[in-house]
Amino acid sequence: MFKKILIANRGEIALRIIRACKELGVQTVAVYSEPDLHSLHVQLADEAICIGPAPSNESYLKIDRIISAAEIADVDGIHPGYGFLAENAHFAEVCASCNIKFIGPSPNAIRLMGDKNTARDTARKAGVPISPGSDGIVETEAEALKIARKIGFPVMIKAVAGGGGRGMRIAHNDGSLVTGFHSARMEAEKAFGNAAVYIEKFIVNPHHIEFQLMGDQHGRVVHLGERDCSIQRRNQKIVEECPSPLMDEKLRKRMGDASVKLAKSVGYYNAGTIEYLVDDKGEFYFMEMNTRIQVEHPITEEVYGCDLVKQQIQVAAGEHLSDYVVNAKPRHHAIECRINAEDPFNNFMPSPGEIELYYAPGGRGVRIDSHAYAGYPIPPNYDSMIAKLIVTASSRTAAIARMNRALGEYMITGVKTTIPFQQAIMRNSDFRRGVYSTGFIEKMLSAGIPEF
Repeated sequence: MFKKILIANRGEIALRIIRACKELGVQTVAVYSEPDLHSLHVQLADEAICIGPAPSNESYLKIDRIISAAEIADVDGIHPGYGFLAENAHFAEVCASCNIKFIGPSPNAIRLMGDKNTARDTARKAGVPISPGSDGIVETEAEALKIARKIGFPVMIKAVAGGGGRGMRIAHNDGSLVTGFHSARMEAEKAFGNAAVYIEKFIVNPHHIEFQLMGDQHGRVVHLGERDCSIQRRNQKIVEECPSPLMDEKLRKRMGDASVKLAKSVGYYNAGTIEYLVDDKGEFYFMEMNTRIQVEHPITEEVYGCDLVKQQIQVAAGEHLSDYVVNAKPRHHAIECRINAEDPFNNFMPSPGEIELYYAPGGRGVRIDSHAYAGYPIPPNYDSMIAKLIVTASSRTAAIARMNRALGEYMITGVKTTIPFQQAIMRNSDFRRGVYSTGFIEKMLSAGIPEF
């Protein structure tokens, strides 16, 4: 087992990793940018090292500074969390060259699956269905127009790196394609340091289903069911649930088997998630693989009774998959709401600033993953998510009731949050019936958000 791990991330995921390390008896080192000095992960880690100013490309994306911090602190492992350098194969290689274990998949697996364009080709070769699209990276707007006209609008322009909805644009005609092509490239360059994009056919109002995988370095790969991530706005997930109300056992087996087969084809180990688009006929299409832990991993943990972050660390240390993961069975229903510092009544404008009052809900089946607290200054430089509210219950109906109750208890003042919007979703009749797709939020917003 590791003696000391550096967390190359910030916010709630950094805190989540620190907690897992403490339970495993592993010391932790936090790195932080200047505006993150007061973040909770900095305060709770055993050591903390500043790595630069606010911009990500001068701090959290700066490989040399992170490695320098790791060497100063004498760590034997680095956990990248999600985002930033989590799916950067070069970073994983640099870690290895410095005799520091990268807590994630191999650099080769990241290249094959973390790069979304290469992943499509890998999935196709493994016999997993993919949607029509470009054969590779699209370099120019002229090439983009040619491809889009060939496969037919609407199309999706997607960054090959990263995730979280960044570097993605939908185009319905030539004009929006040209605009989207350049804006997606610029956003991807800023967020991931990689401007490359590809194009695929946009499936209108599909279901967004992802399968959680875990593999060890001894050749074993298992899946821990699916999560439904269809409730999203501008490709940013807002609510996730496990299991999906769309799924039946037959479809779950088909998609689960395809996911494991694809992961094994690239020698995958550690945590990973394969994302699919599913149409109303039950046909599914490979979308991408996230070669890292996901933001929404807690709902799988709650339903399957396992700790995915601990298992990541154990697998990286060379251990076999734990029996509690290999033999995990779904036992409950869980829902996660992402609480963002945004104003839902003002086009979801970011709302940075100092939190005045912070009171988190509690009670049976309620979990909060958050780095926020009263007096915490939310910086304007990063993602606006400040908390994840997760509830677990014996049925979907009970989980919705519990989430509605917990949202009503959640009190955050000093900044605007998406809590009222989440309450509106929980009370929406279509959501309560489990009848929704990726077009749900757009339809809901057109009707207006009720005041709570």
